[in-house]
Amino acid sequence: MILIIDNNNNRATALCASLAFVGEKAQVVEESSSIVQTDEVGAESIVILGALTELDHEKVIRTNPAIPFLLIGETLRPLLSLPNVIGLMAEPFSHEVTNQLLHDCQQYVRLMPGKNDKASSKAFDGLVGETTAVQHVRFLIEQVAKTDANVLILGESGTGKEVVARNVHKLSRRREGPFVPVNCGAIPGELLESELFGHEKGAFTGAISARKGRFELAQGGTLFLDEIGDMPLQMQVKLLRVLQERSYERVGGTKPIQADVRVIAATHRNLEEMIESGKFREDLYYRLNVFPIDNPSLSERADDIPLLLKELTRRVSETSGTSVKFTERAVESLRLHTWPGNIRELANLVERMVIMFPDKVVDVSDLPKKYQHIEVDAFEPEYPEELLERNAFIDLFSEGFSDEDDESFDVDEPGAGFTSGNPADMLPDDGIDLKEYLADLEISLITQALERYDYVVARAAEILGVRRTTLVEKMKKYNLGRD
Repeated sequence: MILIIDNNNNRATALCASLAFVGEKAQVVEESSSIVQTDEVGAESIVILGALTELDHEKVIRTNPAIPFLLIGETLRPLLSLPNVIGLMAEPFSHEVTNQLLHDCQQYVRLMPGKNDKASSKAFDGLVGETTAVQHVRFLIEQVAKTDANVLILGESGTGKEVVARNVHKLSRRREGPFVPVNCGAIPGELLESELFGHEKGAFTGAISARKGRFELAQGGTLFLDEIGDMPLQMQVKLLRVLQERSYERVGGTKPIQADVRVIAATHRNLEEMIESGKFREDLYYRLNVFPIDNPSLSERADDIPLLLKELTRRVSETSGTSVKFTERAVESLRLHTWPGNIRELANLVERMVIMFPDKVVDVSDLPKKYQHIEVDAFEPEYPEELLERNAFIDLFSEGFSDEDDESFDVDEPGAGFTSGNPADMLPDDGIDLKEYLADLEISLITQALERYDYVVARAAEILGVRRTTLVEKMKKYNLGRD
């Protein structure tokens, strides 16, 4: 509804008549009974302000921030700085300019932040995201769902085209009817006709009984033809006939069946290129492409990744009982990935991380290598010396020793008095200084490793199975330089 408040009665009446002539609902409102200052103004209303005597223009505009305003007359031009003042109208009124201003007012209302957030979250199922691309898809779904027009959903594999189709069905008047999906690329061409239209008993070898097709099963609801670009040419002709005549027969039958079905098709292929190469019928393309919806790739909506991770981990948690969390650095790294597999690839990654790190927190270094797009220093814990010595002692005596000969050792040398028999027999009768013994053994092994690799610390650390920083600290501790 367009409300016109203007003390210039002739101008207000003429403007109202011209708006009504082009199909707009307009009403002239007296300034004394202005409903602009009450709750009677509808959420979708547009207000046109002209000359006022009792009300202050700026006060009226500022007290109604949710309403888009149009102003009449150059004297009101300074008010164009207010956000909800969309434009200025001047006599004589131009149909072209007026239409553009009305469009901009409608956009002001439609794109208003927070508008219908709760309703949208309840209405849409599985369509997660707040980026502009996703919001535009939601808008298209809402608009086409009110009709029975055929819909063609375009987009790369893994972008969730079936999710879009299900939401069109859910918001349509057919939502109480069935939603029947068919993957045209997964069914052999010779079986696709029977799959779509059904068959009578004896129609072909193996048809031992009559069977309903997907069109018949979707009666009163929606038929979703996924990967329509993979449909053979001979089937495209038969599908076109059904879309034109709204009726079909079962294979082997003669009785026509009325098709009360809404058709939604989807493909990741470029159908226009297929038309040029003769692989897709142009007439079928225009029958299906009444209302196209381009589903964005994940790389085009990377800012939705945090919300998608939350939703995907919730789904995995519901089925497996375990979950996973991602650090901010890990999320940022995932934002930088190109995602050739789109949301399907992201879902697979989440499931893999849940298996590898159940109920843990995943950082950049925990992600598979191809998802690591940020250079970060991975956390390397430093353990107390006592803990390392204890573990070394446990490993030493759990594995035992194997000497090349059975000669006894001098107690003064590292390993003195130890034999390769029962661990209980390895301790000399007069005992040893265990800490000194282990230190001597550690010095000996480190020295051998360094000498073997000409004091290249990285190679020596690798053969000793320790980190380079740990070996450097040991060398400082025991003064094991090259000299």
